[in-house]
Amino acid sequence: MQEVVEVEGLRARKKRARLEAFVDATHRLAAEQGLERVTVEAICAEVGVSVRTFFNYFESKDDAVLGMEHWRLDPAVGDRFAAGGPTGHLLTDMQALITSALDHPPLGKERMERAFELAKDHPEVMLRAYTHLQGLTDELGGLVRRRFGDAADESTVALVGTLLLALAHATFVRWDTAGGDGDVQDHLPSVVAELTAIVAPRA
Repeated sequence: MQEVVEVEGLRARKKRARLEAFVDATHRLAAEQGLERVTVEAICAEVGVSVRTFFNYFESKDDAVLGMEHWRLDPAVGDRFAAGGPTGHLLTDMQALITSALDHPPLGKERMERAFELAKDHPEVMLRAYTHLQGLTDELGGLVRRRFGDAADESTVALVGTLLLALAHATFVRWDTAGGDGDVQDHLPSVVAELTAIVAPRA
């Protein structure tokens, strides 16, 4: 079992290193040539891999600028949340749902700053970032709506969905502040504990 975990960990680190190489190459070429002149073929040549490999990571050049993959929720975890699980306690179940989604940590403050500097001059890249976020927002909203039922008040759905996104974002920030070490998920319990202390402080 330990060997399987180690192999999976090595695979994840290799994937992460390749993804970072794609992002760095895209940013470097964009700075030298202008983003509009950068091609997927040029990015792949810079990294030393095939175009097919690139599309195993990203759907487009714009995604490589942002360092963003589609943020996919585990369907089984989503269905369990929508059915009222795994514990029946909303905040605890939200934590379980977010944990399953935190598989693609952001690429650190420096890379994110470079990405959004490029995006400011290229509306199509900013639109792509919005599309990713909106897709996740819609998916979370659908799960919340299923959990609360068809009669759920839309303001409740919006509140819980927004809180899910806020918890995920705060976890990323805490992970980045800690130097990006370890798994992003490890920082979620402290974020949830802090939220609980803020909104329901003990006497």
